[in-house]
Parts: sequence; structure tokens; C-alpha cells
Amino acid sequence: MKITDIQEKKLDPIHIAGTHAYSESPETDAWNKLYAWAKPLGLLNTPGSHRIFGFNNPNPSAGSTKYGYEFWITIGPEIHVSGDIIVKDFPGGRYLTAKCKPGCGEDIALAWNELAEWFENSKYKHANHQWLEEHIYTEPVYTIEYLELILYLPVSG
Repeated sequence: MKITDIQEKKLDPIHIAGTHAYSESPETDAWNKLYAWAKPLGLLNTPGSHRIFGFNNPNPSAGSTKYGYEFWITIGPEIHVSGDIIVKDFPGGRYLTAKCKPGCGEDIALAWNELAEWFENSKYKHANHQWLEEHIYTEPVYTIEYLELILYLPVSG
């Protein structure tokens, strides 16, 4: 099993700064952009003080080795952005969440499949807000062997 601790949670609205990459390794490329911007501002100095979310944008498609990934980091209104960093307000929503064990990055698709299968046999109904992966930041470099996630599957109600 790749996931544990399935719960229903409400994600409150968040103000975020974000980066995007479209490539054969967009998670790494988008993370490197976010890290280069956020680290000098001190946003990554205390793990957990600024939540980090990500998601495919766009999803992988058959016949292509490229896809997109977007990273968000929660920020306060006092933070000013530069370069290709975006700022937006995310309204939040209701989710089923599941922890994905450290090192699960190589099996992320399997973890999402486990959560989706659990969801199909549950009382919940799917909603249309953004699917998310909360990255539990513990290392200064985005590496798959240290990756720990909380998966956010949108539900209604």
C-alpha cells in the first residue's frame, strides 16, 4: 500500500505564488524555479511554515514525453513577486486526503490509483475543483527519494 490515513478535510482559501514548467521533467523544472525565487526570500527556511502544493498542468498525454506541472507556495500579502512567478488566490474546497509515504514519488500514479479506488467504494461524490499534491518540504532539493506527499482528491457536499 502506497497511501495511509485517508481523511475528509476542508482546505481553506489560500494566497499563493507559483511556477509552471512544461517538459519531460516538469516537477523538477518547476521546483527549481520555485526554489530559486522562494529560498532567498526565506520562505523555505522553516519547513512547514509555507505550504507547498503541486499538480499536473496539463496532464501527460499518450504519445508525448512532455507534460506540465505547477507548484504553489502559500504567501502573505507582504510578499512581492518577480519574473515569471504568478500570484493567485485559490478558493480551497472539500477534499479526501491521503498520505503518500516518503519516497513514494516513483509510485505516485499507484498512490493516486489507490485513493481513486478507495473513493469509488465510498459515500463521496467527485467535485470539479483542483486536484492537488501537498509536498511536505524537508529537503532543500526536490528529489524523488525524499518526496512525501498528501494527495487531495476533490469531493462535493
